[in-house]
Amino acid sequence: MADASASGQGYDVLISGAKVIDGSGNPWFYADVALRGDRIAAIAPPGRIERSSAAEVVDASGHVVAPGFIDIQSHSLVPFLTHGASLSKVTQGVTTEILGEGWTPAPFGGRITDPLGGYSSAPDEVLERVRSWSRFGHWMDYLGTVGISVNYGSFLGGGTVREYVRAWEVGEMTPDELTTMRRVVAESMEDGAFGVATALIYPPNSYITNPELYAMCEEIAARGGVYVTHMRSEADAFLEELEATIDLSRQTGVALELYHLKVGGRRNWHKMPRAIEMINAARAEGLDITADMYPYIAGGTGLASALPNWAAADGRLKDNLRDPEMRERIRHELIEPTGGWEPLATLAGPEGVLVTELLAEQNRQHSGKRLAEIADTRGQHWTDALMDIVLEEDQWIPTIFFMMTEDNLPSQLQQPWMKISTDAAGLDPARDGHAVTHPRSYGTYPRVLGKYVRKDGVLTLEDAVRKMSSAVADRLTLRDRGLLREGLLADVVIFNPDTVIDNATFEDPHRLSTGVRDVWVNGTRVLRDGAHTGAAAGRMVGLQ
Repeated sequence: MADASASGQGYDVLISGAKVIDGSGNPWFYADVALRGDRIAAIAPPGRIERSSAAEVVDASGHVVAPGFIDIQSHSLVPFLTHGASLSKVTQGVTTEILGEGWTPAPFGGRITDPLGGYSSAPDEVLERVRSWSRFGHWMDYLGTVGISVNYGSFLGGGTVREYVRAWEVGEMTPDELTTMRRVVAESMEDGAFGVATALIYPPNSYITNPELYAMCEEIAARGGVYVTHMRSEADAFLEELEATIDLSRQTGVALELYHLKVGGRRNWHKMPRAIEMINAARAEGLDITADMYPYIAGGTGLASALPNWAAADGRLKDNLRDPEMRERIRHELIEPTGGWEPLATLAGPEGVLVTELLAEQNRQHSGKRLAEIADTRGQHWTDALMDIVLEEDQWIPTIFFMMTEDNLPSQLQQPWMKISTDAAGLDPARDGHAVTHPRSYGTYPRVLGKYVRKDGVLTLEDAVRKMSSAVADRLTLRDRGLLREGLLADVVIFNPDTVIDNATFEDPHRLSTGVRDVWVNGTRVLRDGAHTGAAAGRMVGLQ
């Protein structure tokens, strides 16, 4: 290959001395990588590109250069409304974040009344702006003005569609309502949504009926998108729900992605090998089914999610918690679940429920403590403490539920159809360090590279990088990212394979990972020697 001096064109950056892992899964090789503008301009054997042809030469000896990591399940949605540094993600090597699980702030309209879906507070000017987003694309356009360090895109939230049409009412949609739902899905995909993402254990997502799912998936399939879902059960009815979800793909022809594949509750841990068999059989049948996961034994969501979903019907959760008769019914259901919903607190046990942030004056002392300890301090049964805290807090109460087993993680990671995701927001210790959070916000990708690749040998380095880059790009049909190839967009990460590791723990989560040295997004460096440059180089990515 001719060098730049021969062609009369120079390069902005020349990365030399590194092992190239190109994202395809192929073995590493030594090469120099040159960037020009927002593209990868050249990849050539060491020394073939004149160093004088580049404005900057980056010595990456002892390091790996790879495509930037793509987080298919990000929750940076609320942070991106006001700022876009995404420090905890960038320092993991993430260059693209995909939003949308269950809820999106757009389109706003129909029967939706809360601009942020009850998930977070925001400045009044942001709330007013969200109220103007009658289409999915209005939200994407706004994000382009915020100044975001990473690329961003989203699925349409399944709960948003449900609320748009029926608010928080339980029941089947009418034919006219189904028509409206189909229109909202179609318009959002025209605006770049990758498809629809449901979170079927959370109201109003949990009120979505099977006919609605089928209609939704028909619209997605017709437009070449993906249906991605947090299934109705990842515990007691795990295998039954997996079979139903596979059949949904079979009947509609939709490409299916399973969010954060896992099985919760000790009594259910043995089901994961069977689940893997079922997915492999479905793929052998010709169904386009893949999954993603995070490398931790605890999940994170809101404390109210531990309550039966029927308790929130018609938006009456707090009214029902105040009603003595309904409260007793809920209490009994928490202690002895009768099925039809995911009893997170029961599966984890009160000692396995970590309540991360409480804001009410009488509750702040309990932030970062287990539900069992909180209940003991308050002199209550854990069910009453749970219900009272939900009543007392005027917020989404971030909570960590310890439900999974480490024993299942290696076999999950080794599946060729598995990808890596965080299921978390991008955070900054200086801004967000006041509250306990899930360490996956800071450590997901370095944890895979440091623990499961280097220490445990569960994966090869090449396969791990593939699961973080091209496998995700291919799932989303992002044909111009996810690989180190000449002509593709320059989302690039340099990391040290011998030192990369997560530092965040459940006890001390706001600790940045180490070992990721440099990151470029669209050819602009956003991380230099482990420090954020302040650059906001991200662009919208959408269904192509």
